Amino acid sequence: MKKKFRIVALLLALTFALTACGGGKTNDKETGGAGGTTASTEGKFLRTNNTSEPGSLDPALAQGTHESWVLQHTFEGLMTYDEEGNVVPGAAEAEPEISEDGLNYTFKLKEGLKWSNGEPVTAKDFEFSWKRLLDPDLAADYAHQGYYLKNGEAFNKGKVAVDEVGVKAVDDLTLEVTLENPTPFFTELTAFYSLFPVSEKVVTENPDWAKDAKTHVSNGPFKLTTWEHRAEIIIEKNENYQNADAVKIDGIHFDILEDKNTEWQNYDSDQYDIIVTPQADVVAQKQAEGSEELVIGTDVAVYYYNVNNETKPFTNPKVRQALSMALDRKTLVENVSQSGEVPAEGVVPFGMKDENNKEYRDAVGNLITEDVEQAKTLFEEGLKEEGMTLDEFNAAKFNILYNTDDKHQKMAEAVQDMWNKNLGISIGLKNTEFQVKLNDEKAGNYDVSRAGWIGDYADPLTFLELWETEGSFNDANYANEEYDNLVQIAKTSNDAAERFEAMRKAEKIVVEDMAVIPIYFYTQPYMVKPNVKGIYKTLLNYPTMTFAEIE
Repeated sequence: MKKKFRIVALLLALTFALTACGGGKTNDKETGGAGGTTASTEGKFLRTNNTSEPGSLDPALAQGTHESWVLQHTFEGLMTYDEEGNVVPGAAEAEPEISEDGLNYTFKLKEGLKWSNGEPVTAKDFEFSWKRLLDPDLAADYAHQGYYLKNGEAFNKGKVAVDEVGVKAVDDLTLEVTLENPTPFFTELTAFYSLFPVSEKVVTENPDWAKDAKTHVSNGPFKLTTWEHRAEIIIEKNENYQNADAVKIDGIHFDILEDKNTEWQNYDSDQYDIIVTPQADVVAQKQAEGSEELVIGTDVAVYYYNVNNETKPFTNPKVRQALSMALDRKTLVENVSQSGEVPAEGVVPFGMKDENNKEYRDAVGNLITEDVEQAKTLFEEGLKEEGMTLDEFNAAKFNILYNTDDKHQKMAEAVQDMWNKNLGISIGLKNTEFQVKLNDEKAGNYDVSRAGWIGDYADPLTFLELWETEGSFNDANYANEEYDNLVQIAKTSNDAAERFEAMRKAEKIVVEDMAVIPIYFYTQPYMVKPNVKGIYKTLLNYPTMTFAEIE
């Protein structure tokens, strides 16, 4: 979200529109006008919008695309992604050495790595960062990404001491890692922001280091220089970055605007050089025009609706199944989202490979059933089993929670209308800021909420682990012991056929129970001014601007 965005979260579909020409100015940058900011930067700065205020710019505490897009440009993990989306060494000198049993990894860091404050990056910083992610006192939502380390989960749950966690700096350049179980995607996972390094010295001396640009220190191609909360973020080229010579721009200026119309106006008037996930009507228009500024980026992400499994009558699987069956996903993607999305066939999007290096979805097939008549029957049965009538359901004034975004609003209105037309139910809409929505979901303070998830790594498990009973992002509060057991097999088995079969069974269970209601598999359209070159998008990340050039 994760990606995702998760949100990974997150992830997150947005809306914008664009026109042709201009942009990418290489002189003073001023945004103001239609809701932009007033700060200025001199030099070759890309200008864009981050859409939502980050909850944190500390890699261990981030949880969504509203944070990860900035982190993606200010930090670098042991591994990273090249232009083709391949996992390649970042801070690491090369691919890690891996023991035959798949449990022990040895990473060698590149020599001469520095933090943005000029101090050396060492293997000890990575050891510190990964143990910090697992520290129960930090309470990181993404702590589970450290559970692949030996005793990672045990330390996080207070059962062992920190020294027993399977990561150790042998010297300044050598990091030895011991895993709990063989984990085929672990090398790639080190490219995910939760496992980015932070400076042990900086964090130890100032626990609030990440809250202020003046004290923020990173190791990526850019460094944070301005963070005016709810207004703007500016990151500037980090001259201490290990590949600084390849960075041609002076920095990136992110506005923080939730209003997509204003965002589009700023792009249209050449105040922005790139915008991500433009408004549906703009994407449709630009596609029809054949605009060269529009890129329909591929994405491994699912857009879904949480249904609070602990709120009556959503506690009843028949009610959740009925809500899903009453939706016409083809109409939703063609007439509402309008960005080339694919109606969801489960919770794992297309793009993941199975044990035979074939498309994962092909062996699972379409798990989604749409049938209005069956939906009516199930809804009536489910309400009866919960001792509730249709009138009582409508009187309860349930709401669909969504964060501020024209596309999310239109989707919620369309879903609201389909449920009313097909099931006779009345359900309201509740709009909040993105971070407020995330907080409400964590607190269980919602009935139905829109959500999205971008994969953190290229394995179906990155989606299926979401709904483990104790999962950090199990905002639907789903619980199924058989499902949990299958996910554990997928996490721990060294037999590829066994773990993929477990994942296929797990997906069928979670969809049959309709723990959440999958709506569509994302694309990620974005628009770039024609005089800006070198921006690319990998499957799991927002567009990478690190090596952009402004002509």
